[in-house]
Order: sequence, then C-alpha cells, then structure tokens
Amino acid sequence: MGRQTGKEAGGQPRETESGWRRVGRTLLVAGIVGSLAACALLPEPTPHPERVGGGTQVPADDGPLPPAIPRGKSLWLPVRWADLPGWGQDNLYDAWNAWLKGCERPNAAGMPGQLGLCTEVRQLSIASLAEQQAWVQRRFQPYRVAETDGSPPAGLLTGYYEPVLDASRQPSATYRVPLYAPPPGLSGQRWYSRQEIDTLPAAQVALRGRALAWLADPIDALVLQIQGSGRINITEPDGQRRQVRLAFAGHNGHPYQSVGRWLLDQGAIREGSWEAIRAWARANPARVNDLLWRNPRTVFFREEVLSELDARFGPKGAQGVALTPGRSIAVDPQSIPYGTPVWLATPGPTLTEQKLVLAQDTGSAIVGAVRADLFTGWGEWHEPAYLTAAALKQPLQLWVLWPR
Repeated sequence: MGRQTGKEAGGQPRETESGWRRVGRTLLVAGIVGSLAACALLPEPTPHPERVGGGTQVPADDGPLPPAIPRGKSLWLPVRWADLPGWGQDNLYDAWNAWLKGCERPNAAGMPGQLGLCTEVRQLSIASLAEQQAWVQRRFQPYRVAETDGSPPAGLLTGYYEPVLDASRQPSATYRVPLYAPPPGLSGQRWYSRQEIDTLPAAQVALRGRALAWLADPIDALVLQIQGSGRINITEPDGQRRQVRLAFAGHNGHPYQSVGRWLLDQGAIREGSWEAIRAWARANPARVNDLLWRNPRTVFFREEVLSELDARFGPKGAQGVALTPGRSIAVDPQSIPYGTPVWLATPGPTLTEQKLVLAQDTGSAIVGAVRADLFTGWGEWHEPAYLTAAALKQPLQLWVLWPR
C-alpha cells in the first residue's frame, strides 16, 4: 500500500477481536459477490464443495517431512500440523474473506498452482468449517518461518489502519492543510521535501490545482500519509457531504523519519504515542512545523469512489487486492510472497491471536523474516481500529502454508 512505516503507537481495547468476528459473515458474502466476475472467467465446471475438498477426511500427519525451503531473507522449516499453536480452533470463515479477495489477483501472488487453488477456495466458500480445515491440511504443508541460518527470529507484530477524517473540497479558515495528487512528472526521483513544499514558491507552483481535499489538523494529515490511505468525509462546494477514499499514489522520494522519535530524543514526550504527539502540538503551536519538517517524506494520493461493496473492505494492498480487517497482513515480500496463507501466533497485551491470515501488503518498516503489520480496519482516531493499530507491538511467530 506504500505506507511509510509500521506504527507510532497508543492504547487499545480488547473488544476489537470480537468486532472482527461479528462482521465476518457479512464480509464473506461481500467477498463472494466481488469474486463472481473472476469465477465466470474460469473454464472448469463448478462441482459440489465436498467433491472439491474431499469432505472432512484428513490424511495422516505422520509421513516424512519435505526439505526446508530457502526463501530470500528467511528459511522455511517443515513442521507437522500439530506444531501450529491453536490450529483447528480458528474461525476459517473470517479468513476466507481475505483469501477470496486475494484470488481476485492470483497472478500477482508468488504461489505455484494459485489459479487452481483459487478455484477450490471459491467453491469451498460455503463449505463447513470442518471441510475447509480438512482441505487446507490436504492441499498445504506448513513451514515455520526462521532466519536464513534456521535460528528462531525475534518476530515482531505491529498494526496499521485506515483513518476516517473530516475534510473540505475547498480551503477555509478551518480547513487549511492540503492533501495533494502527485505533481506532473513525478517518476520515483527525489522531489521537494516536506519543508520545501511548504516554503518554496517553485514547489507550490508545481502543486497548484493538485489539492484533492483540505484537512483541519496537520497532525491528521501526517497520520494519513504514514498509514498510506484513508477515508475522508468530504464537504463539497454545494454543501453536500460524501465519503471517498484517498489511496496511495506515490511519494517525494525522501526517507521516512519518525516525528515521535524526534520528540522522545528531546525529552519532550515520555511515550511515542499519537496522543502524546497531539498533546505536544496543542501546547506548542508555534513549533508544529518544526515537528512536521523532521519527516521530509510527503505522500501523494488519488481519490477513489467508495461503493457499498468497497466500503466493506480496506484499501488495496501491495498485492493489488482490498485488505480484510484482522486477516490481511503486510510482510517483507523477500521473506513471504504476496498471496500466501500464513498461520500467525502472537501473545501480548494488545492481542492474543492464533489464526490464519493472508500476506497481501508491505510497508517500508516491514523488513525481515518474521515481521508483520496487521491491518486492523478503519475508523476515527479514538475508535478500535486505530487504538489496536497504535498499541500493537508484540512478539510474533509465523508459519507459511505452501502447496504440496
């Protein structure tokens, strides 16, 4: 999705997990509808799910294990299904939403036989949980993700979300902070820095007429750029309000620098949370630009219409498919290819999870063998999606599920 970093922290309520499960069935229906067009392109007839999945019969998990697989920055070590903590206790219906979405772009995934597997995933979308679990065990081999030398890594799980913000189509005394579409000629080369965009006439001329919307708070604009995408409730010139999505469309080529770390290093705040950063900004309005300019990177956006179906899912990740709350993760693609089903286990103060997720995105801070960013959904800064994403920083174990 082009996000700048995995996180810059805050607190979190435990009810988020149950919220994801409550919307699971609704999202599953939406995912099935969104996949119908892709299904129509497949030449195979659609058999009954039991004939595809083979019912609930599971092969014995006691045969010889395959060899380890070197994979870029990681080494995949084969394990038994019994070695996956919590396997068999997850509600796979929730994960099927993300899997169906991933199957809209199977050619973007690095998994062998993805087209055939996606045919079966679609056909099993209405199967029982037992049938889905049995199919996964027959068709996939689990591998524990380790460092390239085979040693257990110090895995890290963080979170990200899609902000929901109020905005105006035109600037005013309240809405003063612009969000821009890419300037003409932006081609991956280093462009003006954030400070130069704010101060140099040449940069402002290049961006004239490129403002998509205006926000009231520069910290909100910074959060939106760090997350890489967001929804805005925008007021049009005629007074009408509607919700649209601003999706990542590029950046100015400068490295991301954490404004929270800058404040921490000065002793200006005691914790690197957005609440602390906002409080500092309110107390030091004359120094807000100093804070913002510490991060030279600026992100540019494109506006997308939000249909009723699109609004049920997140923005598109690096795989090119819409993200599913609680089931899509950002990974290092040199360790885990996009589209790969992954078993995730994490114990911590924010979330305790053992569940199936899909590798569908990446981020500049998501680097290494066992490193993931969990997409938590969308909402305003005080709502569960934000609170979970901001607080999430805890140990992680990953197992990739790879076709047999």
